[in-house]
Amino acid sequence: MPYFLTSTSYRAIQGAANARAMLQAGFTAIRDVGNAGTYGDTALRQAIEEGIIPGPTMQNAGRIIAPFGGQFTLQPEKPSLGNPEYFFADTPDELRKAVRENIHYGATLIKVVVDDQPYIYSVEDLRLVVEEAALAGLKVAAHVWTEQGALNAIEAGVASIEHGPNMSDDALRLAKEHDVTLVGTEFTELAIEITFFGTTAAEGKVLHAQFIDRLRRAYLIGTPMAFGSDVVFSYQGHDRGTLTLTYLDNFAKAGIPPAYALQMMTINAATVMGLQHERGAIVPGLAADIIAMPDNPMENLASLHQVMFVMKNGAVFRHDP
Repeated sequence: MPYFLTSTSYRAIQGAANARAMLQAGFTAIRDVGNAGTYGDTALRQAIEEGIIPGPTMQNAGRIIAPFGGQFTLQPEKPSLGNPEYFFADTPDELRKAVRENIHYGATLIKVVVDDQPYIYSVEDLRLVVEEAALAGLKVAAHVWTEQGALNAIEAGVASIEHGPNMSDDALRLAKEHDVTLVGTEFTELAIEITFFGTTAAEGKVLHAQFIDRLRRAYLIGTPMAFGSDVVFSYQGHDRGTLTLTYLDNFAKAGIPPAYALQMMTINAATVMGLQHERGAIVPGLAADIIAMPDNPMENLASLHQVMFVMKNGAVFRHDP
């Protein structure tokens, strides 16, 4: 059901189910970077932290900050249709207020949409967001689709670029130079078919190939990358965790070695979350987040589909016979 037809309370219940499914699949830490209703993501994170429900260690972004219209074309008689998903902010004061309001209501990172409108956030706009978030110790994740959006986000000092399908080699090198992590969310053909409304099968194949090509180029250039899926859909026979794991096929298509794919899902992911001193590796002093599967994922990444043991913070959540 489309998010704008469901209440925040119902979506919080969906979130609880998704959190359990993600942990069941072996994801012990996640970011929720938007489309969370009226801070249902904050309630979900708090419930996990208090042990009320099981779920991964979680960071949440609250309302997405975006230029007027967000990611859609609104109609004049319905200008508020983007609320409460988006915080439309088009001036320095509005941007500052959006960051502060998100932090006040429990966001633990900030998400901005840079360039889904003909007017995009400038370097100055984004730098203000980055600086305001940093005052509270928060990082900024930037939804980027265009080359210019990527360049603006990198120069402004965001922590991560989400998506970035149109990034050139020059943009990827600039991200590497500025230590900006690419969370490419390389959509599978199934994800494109369900998520990108109005896209034909042929167009979906082209877009998927574009993502795979960018993933391949980013790896060869050495752009820092962390795993992310942007799974926002349901599909029969799957839950949020198993759907997320379908993205593993992208690594093989792009020629990414299993060892680096695992690094994207562990060390690099912990780093972009700012948790590298707490999680992301199995070493003394870090949280005991450990998963196990029958085969060696360094040799066969697909073995992650067969996770049979999950420990988070030293507590066993899953242990199959």
